[in-house]
Amino acid sequence: MAEIMYVVIPCYNEEEMLPITAEALMKKLDGLKKDGRIDPRSKVMFVDDGSKDRTWQIIEKLHSLNPTFTGVKLSRNKGHQNALLAGLMTAKNYADIIVSMDADLQDDINAIDGFLDKRAEGCDIVYGVRSSRETDTAFKRNTARAYYKLLEMLGVEITYDHADYRLMSKRAVTALESFKEVNLFLRGMVPMLGFKSDTVAYKRNERVAGESKYPLKKMLAFAAEGVTSLSVKPIRFITCLGIFIFLMSIIMLIYFLITHAVSDTVRGWASTIVSVWAIGGLQMLAIGIIGEYIGKIYLETKARPKYIIETDLEEN
Repeated sequence: MAEIMYVVIPCYNEEEMLPITAEALMKKLDGLKKDGRIDPRSKVMFVDDGSKDRTWQIIEKLHSLNPTFTGVKLSRNKGHQNALLAGLMTAKNYADIIVSMDADLQDDINAIDGFLDKRAEGCDIVYGVRSSRETDTAFKRNTARAYYKLLEMLGVEITYDHADYRLMSKRAVTALESFKEVNLFLRGMVPMLGFKSDTVAYKRNERVAGESKYPLKKMLAFAAEGVTSLSVKPIRFITCLGIFIFLMSIIMLIYFLITHAVSDTVRGWASTIVSVWAIGGLQMLAIGIIGEYIGKIYLETKARPKYIIETDLEEN
């Protein structure tokens, strides 16, 4: 029996892109329904993440014109990961399988066919993986790969060249709901579920309208979120670094005592200043990293809601 599939799409100021995305997805879902691959009740769910433009008005209009489209409006902007989670948790009440993707259509919607093939083989999670990064700049391509390797070194289970384009079964999304942390990095959390999974390669497209909602500043913040949300190894690294510096200071102390005993030495101003700055810099770095973790503990203990839904068109 064909399963009900919802496509969940977080949106933030996407008024230029939404009509294009809606048209493409409507054709895709109509084709899948006609072929009997998904249930006729399958839908596209847009999640408005507190947009400041006409994004929500467009979602409401799409819903009124075609029941294939539905939407969820958050009470305020909560960020991409929280908006995506809100969509997943809402969609699981109506769907058997959920595909998450961005609104810019850079993720090839034809990869959904591959997702469904893997689902038919018993997979609860299917990751969309970029077949190449030729369209990226050399800087973005190299930093992305370096970041994946860093996460891997820190013990994080991560799928290379995967963002948030994936299929998840209702069982998998329900299991994800049991993760209570406020600091979200879904592409690192989903692999922790442990259900049968696989990948589907696709070629990433260029954005056809609007602007990217992930400038360098946000990408760096998101990268830091991934490291500190999923691994405590940076703190352990600081401990090891402190032990190493302490041992080196003892060795240097012995060296200076021996040098002073066998020769007439003049204390070096430069070496003193360099030492002070080096130790001071390391201390500031250590305090900063530890503070990052303390800040996250502070947010987690508050247990504030990750999102608040203002409107759910499925309930109307």
